[in-house]
Amino acid sequence: MATVQQLFSLEGQTALVTGGTRGIGQAMAIALAEAGANVLLVQRNDSNQETKQAIEKLGRKAHIYTADLASNDSMKALLPKVLSDGHKVHILLNCGGIQKRHPAHEFPDDDWNEVLQVNLNAVFTLCRDVGAHMLSRDADKYGRRGSIINIGSLLTFQGGINVPAYAASKGGVGQLTKALSNQWADKGITVNAIAPGYIATDMNEALLADEKRAASILERIPAGRWGSAEDFKGSVVYLASRASGYVTGEILTVDGGWMAR
Repeated sequence: MATVQQLFSLEGQTALVTGGTRGIGQAMAIALAEAGANVLLVQRNDSNQETKQAIEKLGRKAHIYTADLASNDSMKALLPKVLSDGHKVHILLNCGGIQKRHPAHEFPDDDWNEVLQVNLNAVFTLCRDVGAHMLSRDADKYGRRGSIINIGSLLTFQGGINVPAYAASKGGVGQLTKALSNQWADKGITVNAIAPGYIATDMNEALLADEKRAASILERIPAGRWGSAEDFKGSVVYLASRASGYVTGEILTVDGGWMAR
């Protein structure tokens, strides 16, 4: 019987992470390293070295791959480069995302297309390519080939206001997660999503700046506070590790009780 520490250990594994330069993605990337994983960071450029340095301080390896989630050609070229460098990917964390706000009747095509590309198409491309790579490898002694973790949103379930593209993209991420889980669960690949609630990060600057809206949101959160990036360290390690070996197709909502209200 494995101990709990062994179940949660990511020792000897490599995680490929998008959106790891700040906020929730940064906290999650560092958490994976704290649990023992080496981390490949997908960034638009390598000017931001903060996450890489934090991971290296933990004695883990970190490498930055530059790619643009807004370009599908760039996404398709990413995994072949990673594999040609000799890496094997055991964990995929799709955390990169963007937000555009306009009233629905004025929502521009360009913003719609960019949000769908970054938040959904790029997620599919990486899931497909990393999934194929995982399938090509022999399972480990526990029958596992890997774990994929996508980042959803409360708008995976709700519609939001002035964010139709974001809501459509995050609803899509939820359904994609279930579809891929159905396909790969019996092959030793778990596919899950984490849906953050209202978190005090750069992504929500516009909401935090709107005092009335921010106050009405806080009033509805049973936990009585906005979330922080640190609140995601446990859930990402759980879904990346053998601790969640029989959990797949799930959308884990980390929201201080918002969805239960």
